[in-house]
Parts: sequence; C-alpha cells; structure tokens
Amino acid sequence: MNPGGAILGSLGRRRLVWALGLAICFAPTIQAASVQDIANTDWGEQLVRFFSFRDASLRYALVGSVLLGLSCGLLGSFIVVRRMALVGDALSHAVLPGVALGFLWNMSKDPWAIFVGAVVAGLAGTAMVSALTRTTRLKEDTALGLVLATFFAVGICLVTMIQRLPTGNKSGLDKFLFGQAAALGGDDVSLMAIVTLVAVTLVGLFYKELLATSFDPGFARSSGIPAEWVHHGLMLMLAASTVIALQAVGVVLVSAMLITPAATAYLLTDRMHRMLLLASGCGVLAGVTGAFFSFVGRGLPTGPLMVIGASTVFTCAYFMGPRHGVIARWWRHRQSAARTERENTLKALYHIWENGGFRDVGTTLADLAERRKETIDEALGRSRMLAGHGFATVDSNVVYFTPEGRQRAAEIVRNHRLWELYLTNSANIAPDHVHDDAERIEHVLGETVVRELERRLNYATVDPHGKSIPGPRDIHRDAAVRGGDGGVRNPEETS
Repeated sequence: MNPGGAILGSLGRRRLVWALGLAICFAPTIQAASVQDIANTDWGEQLVRFFSFRDASLRYALVGSVLLGLSCGLLGSFIVVRRMALVGDALSHAVLPGVALGFLWNMSKDPWAIFVGAVVAGLAGTAMVSALTRTTRLKEDTALGLVLATFFAVGICLVTMIQRLPTGNKSGLDKFLFGQAAALGGDDVSLMAIVTLVAVTLVGLFYKELLATSFDPGFARSSGIPAEWVHHGLMLMLAASTVIALQAVGVVLVSAMLITPAATAYLLTDRMHRMLLLASGCGVLAGVTGAFFSFVGRGLPTGPLMVIGASTVFTCAYFMGPRHGVIARWWRHRQSAARTERENTLKALYHIWENGGFRDVGTTLADLAERRKETIDEALGRSRMLAGHGFATVDSNVVYFTPEGRQRAAEIVRNHRLWELYLTNSANIAPDHVHDDAERIEHVLGETVVRELERRLNYATVDPHGKSIPGPRDIHRDAAVRGGDGGVRNPEETS
C-alpha cells in the first residue's frame, strides 16, 4: 500500500466535496462566467466579432488569458521538474484568505490590494508547510494537505462574511472561486502584464540557478548558489502568478493551469529550455482556446474551457508525442519485436547452415520449422518476412541467405557467443546459465561494445560450449561470397 497515494486520494475527495459545496452555496452568483455574455448573438456573428476584436471585454479576456498561460506555463515547468505539483494546488487554495483580506482593506475590489493580500497569504501558507516539515515528523504531502484545508476553510468563512455585508453581494469575490474572464478589466490586465514580465525577466536572469537547484540541489549548494533563496524566490513568483490567474480560472482550477501545460511539455522534450518554451506555448494555446469557445458558445464558462483546452493538448501529447507518446512507444516496441523475430530466424538459419558444415546452399522450410519448433506455414511466413527485408530469398520451399542476411546472421551469432563467453569468464557464471541472458542482449549490442568485448576476451574464437565465434573478417568475407544460385557457399570452397 502506498501511504502517499492514499493521502493524495483522500485529498482529492475532500477537494471534490469542497467544490460541490461551493457550487451549491454560490450557484445563484456563478452563472455569468462566460466571455459570450457580453454579446448574445448568433454563432456566425460571434465568430466574426471574436476575430475582429471589437469588444473591449473580449480584448481584456484574451490578453489576460495569454498572459495567464505564459506565466503559469513558465513557472509551472519548474514545479513539475521539482516534483512539487501539489504545492501549486495548496498555494492556489491558500491565497483565498488573502483575497478576502485584500477586499476588506478598503472594502473594494482593488486589484493591487487583493494581489498583495493573496501573495502574503500564499507565502504564509508555504512557510507553514516548511515549518511543519522541519519541526515535526510529517511529510511534505501531509503538511500540504493540512495547510490547504485550513487556509481554504478560513477563506470560505471570510468570503461568506463579506457576502453578508450590505454591499457584499456586489463585491464579486465569488468570481475568485470559479473564475470569470469576462470580468477582467484594464487594471487586472495591467497587473497580469507586470507579473508576467517580472516572471519572464527573473527566469531569464536566474535560469542557471533555477536549473541547478531544480535538478541537483546538493551540487547547487556546493557551487555557492543560495538554493534556499532561489526556492523562496520561486515560491514568491509562483504565488504572484497564482493570484493573477484567480480572476480567470478561479481557486478550484488554477492548479490545472500551473501543472497541465508543464506536464504536456515534459512529455515532448528532455531539454529544460525547450520545456519552458513548449509549456508557455501550451499555456497560451489553452488560454486562447478557452476564450474562443467561451465567446462563440452560449453560456460556456471561460476558466473551465481553458483547463479543458490544456487537458486536450496534454492528451494529444500523451498519445502522439514523438518520443514518450503511447503510439510512438507502441510503434517502437512493435518494430523492436519484429526486428528481434527476424534476427532469431536468421540465427536459426545460421545454426542449420553451421551444423551442416557450411556446405548446403540453402535451408528447407521443414528444417527451419523443426529448428524454430513451429509449423511449415509459420516458417514460410518468417522466411518471406526476411525476403521482404532483403535478408533471404525463398525458392521451392528452400530458403537462401542473401549477403546482407548472412552478414547479419553471423553478427547475431557472434554477439550471442561473445556475451556467453564474457559472462563465463568475467562474471564466473556457469556456461549452462548464460544462454537466456545472451538471447536478450544479442539484439542490442552495438559495434563499439562488441569491439570492447573482443578486446577484453583477447579476440577469442570459441565460446564456452566449444562453438566457433564468427570474427569481423569472417563476417564480411562470408557475406561477400555468394553461390551462383543465390545461396551462400562455404568460404573454404572458395579458397
């Protein structure tokens, strides 16, 4: 049983209960969460209005979505590689009390007051998590769950108190729970632009420090990099980016915009600088997609559509990624299995040819089927597969090597027998226990490794079972010798 998984599962269930409770409590106030609410016309006209950017509210929502995607994708990349995804989730919930306190500061929805209050609350939450992990036996995930629950509960209580004030229903704080991109104004977009610009600048200036502390904190400390200060600075920027995202996607979904674009980029590249660019691009694409479908649709909320857009891009990367995608990995596995099967058939043909004293010019399908312990039809299918790759020819139920097929067969046999000899001599493994391991490794040994094995084994010519090991000269010489009928003759017959 995985305790961490149980904690995360419990945490996910609690978040679901909170979200359902909030949806019930604020149901009358969260209906207008769509950019489309600013213009209630038909679908075609909405499309024209979107690409003409005539509506000021649309421009604010679109620019805000782009800035949100850029900052969240950029900073989320460092969260993903540091394995701190749950930190973003806890931080997004921990800022809610700061949002309420920022409003209470001057009883107005001042973006700067709310921003400062939320950032302070977020930093207080991360500091509490750090204190709990340092002073108690609790692990970080447990401390994050405690802080998330406590701060979010305090935030709900404060928001509820504000809603009961005489002007509370007009405060608009409920929009921070589920997001409303249509409510973005000029001040909100200006604040988002400043935070995004600062985040991009700091990442550019301290990229090496962030890179070192993300992948090897010990090396960073030994190199004189103040790893703790870098970490706290990242948390500060993460808190700021989380706050500017609340107005668009809300407390409940902001962690998805931090993690999903970065997770998508993580599947597409192994280089950090490329990951930053891809994550930012995926975040921007998700933001624009959410704004587009929210505007041209009817009653579709912008924030959830952004998250759905980001999840759709992630799904595409998960299945169709060029390296780590499911389809690509399946295709590589299939190709590897097919290549292994071809090479095993070539090896079987070589063994038959070797047992015959290298004098037969071909191998019958019956002999191949007996060697492979399969039917004649299966042997014929494998022989035709070899013929399709230029390794053999099939004529009247007789299989003949081509020069390329003979060379590859000798290479596979050489790899197998060299590895058996290496395990026997260097690892002191009994000769009757090395065959299965050699069966697997023979297909992946490269020429460089083979040359090193030959050198370490003093260019041995016999394996532990007394069978000859084809050498490089034998392989290339035998591959060049063909019979007039398409088979491969014994090199001794040509000398």
